[in-house]
Amino acid sequence: MPRPAPEAIGPSRSGTVALIGRPNVGKSTLLNAALQQPLSIVSKTPQTTRDALLGVVHHGSAELALLDTPGLHRPRTQLGRVMNEAARDAARRADVVVFVTDVSPRPVKHKEDGTPIAPRPLLPHPGDLVLLSDLAPDRPVLLVVNKVDVLRDKRHLLPLLEAYGKVRNFDAVVPVSAQREDGITLVLDEIARFLPEGPFRYGVDDVTDKPARYFAAEYVREQILRATQDEVPHAAAVSIDRYAEPRAPGQAVQIDATIHVERQGQKRILIGTAGAMMKRIGIAARERIEELVGGKVVLRLWVAVTPDWRESVPRLEELGYGRARGGATDATEYMIVAERDAEADEADDTADDEGDEGDEDLDAEGEEDEDLDEEDLDDDDEGTLDEDEEE
Repeated sequence: MPRPAPEAIGPSRSGTVALIGRPNVGKSTLLNAALQQPLSIVSKTPQTTRDALLGVVHHGSAELALLDTPGLHRPRTQLGRVMNEAARDAARRADVVVFVTDVSPRPVKHKEDGTPIAPRPLLPHPGDLVLLSDLAPDRPVLLVVNKVDVLRDKRHLLPLLEAYGKVRNFDAVVPVSAQREDGITLVLDEIARFLPEGPFRYGVDDVTDKPARYFAAEYVREQILRATQDEVPHAAAVSIDRYAEPRAPGQAVQIDATIHVERQGQKRILIGTAGAMMKRIGIAARERIEELVGGKVVLRLWVAVTPDWRESVPRLEELGYGRARGGATDATEYMIVAERDAEADEADDTADDEGDEGDEDLDAEGEEDEDLDEEDLDDDDEGTLDEDEEE
């Protein structure tokens, strides 16, 4: 059910708002809740967001240009450093910073006689203390504490908020459950208060400045994250080799995309037995893209091994990290078509046959993936951002 739009009262306000925080605290979910549509991809995998993504919200007399940013973390790769810089650049340019954190409830422990032991008070995450120290002191900063719905006893929230208040004098503090869209209107109200007066910069129907081909790549990557979980995600990138709009009504958007991984073992995992994993990813991504474009889509996916792409600055730029997404590649090692019309089964069978012919050496088990994920600033950290560690 759509949120009721607030009445436009007072002068118009417009500005950029950076959503900043650690990985997996719910920044993308918060953006989607504010937009009331699933624009930004979300998953349980840390560092899902790799680019600063604009989402425009018109809220009463205010226009909020919300920037969803990559989670700030201790980087192990050049990609990680690019992601951190994207987040910090967004914070530097923003009129308002929304610092997003979450609550991590501790399990209730019991004495030998079964009596519950009162849990320790919730404290600010060590990584948050580092990130807050980097924020400019001359800018409005709002604290949004997400996932409060997981707290059974809300009385535990007050000491946490008080502890954060001792770290920085926040201009507003709002507890929310972004997943349940609880508290989102209050967040937007508080942001609007601190935006500078000025005319709107976007149309009333504008949602983002990213092209459809950007989201085509992101929605393919989203399905990789969801399908492969810990086995492949950080080693996968998606480039759009062709994005062709339909030439006549009723025709489909034609999209060719390449999934880049770093190792043969990761490629085997993505393909799956007889192409089953690729088919699953392709169909789910195609359905997601169709919702975006509002029409039929034919999505063709290739998998290519691009060794060490996360450490190569030129390759990262080719893949769109730091520049506009796009760029064709000459790596077309495995392909599957995700159709939606009556020819889907035949096309998929053909793609499977072609893929099996081209990859006869691929067994069902594949190689063990020893890839190390980017690290969050977890509870064991000393509160500093260390230099990169070698993988």
